[in-house]
Amino acid sequence: MLSISNISKSYGAIKALDDISFEVASGEIFGLIGPDGAGKTSMFRILATLLLPDQGAAKIAGLDVVRDYKALRHRIGYMPGRFSLYQDLSVAENLEFFAAVFGTSIEANYQLIAPIYDQLKPFKDRRAGALSGGMKQKLALCCALIHKPDLLLLDEPGTGVDPVSRKEFWDMLRDLRDGGLTILVSTPYMDEAALCDRVALLQNGRIMAMDTPEKITAAFSRPIFAARSADMYRLIQDLRAMPGVADCYAFGEFAHAVLDDRSLKSSDLLQYLQECGHTEVQVKNAEANIEDCFIELMKKETTHG
Repeated sequence: MLSISNISKSYGAIKALDDISFEVASGEIFGLIGPDGAGKTSMFRILATLLLPDQGAAKIAGLDVVRDYKALRHRIGYMPGRFSLYQDLSVAENLEFFAAVFGTSIEANYQLIAPIYDQLKPFKDRRAGALSGGMKQKLALCCALIHKPDLLLLDEPGTGVDPVSRKEFWDMLRDLRDGGLTILVSTPYMDEAALCDRVALLQNGRIMAMDTPEKITAAFSRPIFAARSADMYRLIQDLRAMPGVADCYAFGEFAHAVLDDRSLKSSDLLQYLQECGHTEVQVKNAEANIEDCFIELMKKETTHG
């Protein structure tokens, strides 16, 4: 469905995308995972035919994003990171407008948006600007789907949305994927990577790793312990100074300690922290997730480059 070959894009001296290549199969959710400034939005704007690449090529359903941009705009649904619908129009008016732009109607493709739009129906006469973050997200998704696209581009759809609405949104995306829609989504939230079929970890315009989330985490080879105490800031500093610990960083209510020394046990870390004067200490084994892998790969990139 999507083929990207050696795409690069710069803004003056800033290289937003640096020789990016990847493919997305029909009927999969592919995630571009990375922090702000990684290059995600530049890639999405190129794929949405809103920005020209400096070099490289991208094809969607066999159509070139530069040469065939007019035809492509009817084949893709694009939901930008910032809410971009008409705030003064009602829910129903926004949907009717976008359907008319693509030469269709709400009724023609209602089956596709029905599970999402049914949640919006009680608010169909409310101005879009007066909706909650989660409802704005659902309306934007309906408008991106109303012309029944082949590829759905979602640029950081979970930003500014509460956790419950984010979960509901991803449930909707999986239903759409199961219905045959191809979805490319970007997110800075590492926990959302596990919800994708495949991901590319993006930093400074370059892909550091690309595979299924399970294979990326399985490639993390060093032991990890989760630790916490009454003084988390000092705990991180002390564990970074501990022989055999390669790195330590905040991870929710715990800190993750990545070990170089495989002989170290949780009891060794516990004893060390107690000797450092920590109280309310807890240490347990932890499994690497996408965030751990991202931090590890980012440090390697910094070291090598």
